[in-house]
Amino acid sequence: MRYRPFGNGGQAVSALTLSLTPRDVARGPQAGCELVYSALEAGINSYRLETADPVLAEVLGEALRHVDRKLVQVSLTLGAGDGRRGSDRDFSADGMTDAIDRALRVSGLGWFDVALLDEPAEHELPQSALNALKSLRANQRVRLLGVSGAGELMDTYVSTGAFDVLSTPYHVNSEWRVRHRMRIAREQDMSVFVEGYYPEELATPQKAAAVNQPKKGLFGLGGPKRSDSPLAGAGTFAFLHRTQGWPAESICLAYALTDPGVSSVMIRANEPERLNQLAQVPDRDMPPGLSAQIEMARIASKAA
Repeated sequence: MRYRPFGNGGQAVSALTLSLTPRDVARGPQAGCELVYSALEAGINSYRLETADPVLAEVLGEALRHVDRKLVQVSLTLGAGDGRRGSDRDFSADGMTDAIDRALRVSGLGWFDVALLDEPAEHELPQSALNALKSLRANQRVRLLGVSGAGELMDTYVSTGAFDVLSTPYHVNSEWRVRHRMRIAREQDMSVFVEGYYPEELATPQKAAAVNQPKKGLFGLGGPKRSDSPLAGAGTFAFLHRTQGWPAESICLAYALTDPGVSSVMIRANEPERLNQLAQVPDRDMPPGLSAQIEMARIASKAA
């Protein structure tokens, strides 16, 4: 596992962050602990709780109980629920304070390195809530504040200077706005975490091959080339599923890691075997020419 700088305090985080959801403990606390143990053995020292679910927090705390707390980085996502008005979408001062205190109490972690707000809407985050978070930071229950999301409002949050961390979807076909936002965040000394490195639009050979293909026109003319054509998939992301020894997801993960400004890439893995496969990617170099293929497909995508 490789490690990258995080924040201005000299801390280093693993290139991969294990993102945990209640699904990871659905088979019982022991299964969740074993997943975290596998991550530790793979050298992963960065973890994210995708919700403030107390069972999830307790399992992570138990798994990390014998690890020096200063050697691991733990983020807690606030507001990630079942929709804008879901029960977890509480960005009030009391709501966020209660969620953080409850998760700290059951986990025994002592503090969260990052409190990550899940894409708060324009009028969803009152000043009183920000003041409460700053108070939690002053009391060392939270070390850093972050914001997560993909919407245009993220540009505003980045520009405020109120946040230390940006978490954003980023993948081989991300538009220029996302790349620009990441650059601005780094210029403001924000740490950048990325997720969604393997988007649904590229998840199958058929979808990847269709990204830049013209749609059928009048009388069925145009459209994707026949699969037996020598040019089938040309100018698309079809190569992602045709690279020997490299699954498409591994290529997409390796690409996200090529950006030196990215502190860590968030992964989901509900089985130790899958986790170990992904954990090998940071130590591998992409095959020669693959980066050029990605850039050519990206250019074709924007021109389509």
